[in-house]
Amino acid sequence: MRWIHAAGRGLLVLVVVLTGYVASGARTDQAGGSGRGPLTLATAGDLTGYLGSVLEGWNRTHPGEKVTLVELPDSADETRAQMITDLRGGERGRFDVLNIDVSWTSEFAAAGWIRPLPRDRFPLDTFLPPVVATATYDDRLYAVPYVTNAGLLLYRADVLAEAGVPPPRTWAELERAAKTVAPAYGLDGYAGQFLPYEGLTVNAAEAVYSAGGTILGDEGERVTVNSRAARKGIGFLARGVSEGWIPQEALAYKEEESKQAFQDGRLLFLRNWPYAYVAASASGSRVAGRVGAVPLPGPDGPGTSVLGGSNLAVSSHARHPDSAARLIAYLTSERVQRQVLTRGALPPVRADVYADPALIRRFPYLPTLRESVLAAAPRPKSPHYDQVSLVVQAVVHDAMTGRQTPEAAVRRLAGELAAVSAR
Repeated sequence: MRWIHAAGRGLLVLVVVLTGYVASGARTDQAGGSGRGPLTLATAGDLTGYLGSVLEGWNRTHPGEKVTLVELPDSADETRAQMITDLRGGERGRFDVLNIDVSWTSEFAAAGWIRPLPRDRFPLDTFLPPVVATATYDDRLYAVPYVTNAGLLLYRADVLAEAGVPPPRTWAELERAAKTVAPAYGLDGYAGQFLPYEGLTVNAAEAVYSAGGTILGDEGERVTVNSRAARKGIGFLARGVSEGWIPQEALAYKEEESKQAFQDGRLLFLRNWPYAYVAASASGSRVAGRVGAVPLPGPDGPGTSVLGGSNLAVSSHARHPDSAARLIAYLTSERVQRQVLTRGALPPVRADVYADPALIRRFPYLPTLRESVLAAAPRPKSPHYDQVSLVVQAVVHDAMTGRQTPEAAVRRLAGELAAVSAR
């Protein structure tokens, strides 16, 4: 009987030990510390076609951890919808690593769709400081910055030089040149991305931030938009349309349509991302060799861009989380970050890339872009970001089309965002 009891106690200990081992393994796996094997990386459409070649380098050196690239639609809204459908599928989901818009990090983290990551596995101290904030939620790292972005003001350098007008640093200088210089040369004045979609949220946030305002605070728990600064920023955009120095056509522009208008020689000024500078300066562009770029203007000097770009996150149901973390470290390494710029024409997150003289000669806008990124601010953080963005788009578009005054639009924004935050 003593032998049976002893055996029973031994079996119990063995069960407890094994249970603890399995649980510990599960916890380690969830933290990204174990589990290697093949991966699937989901991203929005790769417009420049560079990512496939970057991943070939990984696949050659990691034959047991090969990555399959899944390209989703170019539209950010459609990409987000497809990612969420997959993430909600639980263990049946296809995607292990997600290349997500920086504005989605808070939403995906709050929903439990992506797993927290250990900071010490990634060289965060080598990144441009503002980009790291886009990858955190509730003081934890839920993604790793991969590509950053900041809006620039592109301008026709030849036209301004001939007119004897310097590139604008303030809204007043921009308005004056858009009203007087542009029509004298048969051009429209100024455009951004003003169709009611994510691009309009970005343009509206930049106008509010540049005027010294904010939209949300405390991770989306507090609405801060009801301010003089917000009325001034939205009024700037609405006034442009009503006075005609923002053309009516721009109300239907997304990134590509606005880039094409500038590239075809129809605009004096364009707010867009750096890739538009590269395209407008390339061979075949009607304005090649005649393009300049400066930081976005504000009321009294340089304004504030919204921090764009994308972060790499690991699905909560990733099959091989350690391989996923290793892939993210590879994609954020200095060598690959240089390829992000040279092959993809996308702004890297590594600070040292912006100081390379050879790269500056090839990409003259890099110092301006670095200045813009360092002064940029993230979009409003909220676990309900999709609803926040929809509200901003709708209300600001109504102000720009004259359906509401800027004052009424800001009051409406405050009320509708408060309703979203209370959910």
